[in-house]
Amino acid sequence: MDASHPADHAQTTRRPQPVFARHAASLIVWREAAHGPEVLMGLRGAGHRFMPNRLVFPGGAVDRRDRTAQAAEEPDPATLQALRRNAQAPLARALVYAAARELEEETGLSFGTPPRLGAIRYLCRAVTPPDAKIRFNARFLIAEASAVHGTPCDSHELEGVRYYGLSEALALDLARPTRVVLTEFQTYLALTDEARRARTALPVFKRRSWVSE
Repeated sequence: MDASHPADHAQTTRRPQPVFARHAASLIVWREAAHGPEVLMGLRGAGHRFMPNRLVFPGGAVDRRDRTAQAAEEPDPATLQALRRNAQAPLARALVYAAARELEEETGLSFGTPPRLGAIRYLCRAVTPPDAKIRFNARFLIAEASAVHGTPCDSHELEGVRYYGLSEALALDLARPTRVVLTEFQTYLALTDEARRARTALPVFKRRSWVSE
């Protein structure tokens, strides 16, 4: 006969609470080439806890200083409006700054010092599934290569940093979130600039499927 108390049994079978998804920003820097659009990507090292040995866009978690750091040009109002679907105003601005900061830290490319943030646009959002041990609420932003200066280089975060053609990148073994975001980027490129800025249903990839916000 099991003499254990029902409360004890419930405690042992209770599911662990989901890990908080940290706010993060990734930046898709792209350029037009003879064979079509190219995007800047790099390989995360084997020692990383999150997505090791995976080809990714430069990016990372928001720092507290990103909320108040000086910028030579503030973000585009349409970008901030899109980000504010899921972020308060200070965080929305911090996400854009974080994308610029992470780009420079991980690839050497810069929007200037202090950065000019007006050329950065919003693409979509992706949230790591609740059952993951490390989670991010990541916003994917876009900037044309003409808006940054410098030569792409490796860092302690990313290796083999270079521009990849879209078909080349999609033919590789990408993590699913990277693949679906890259596919969403293809769809975005097919729109006119007017249609891009007029989007009302913004895509979010969470629980392994797309929804709108």
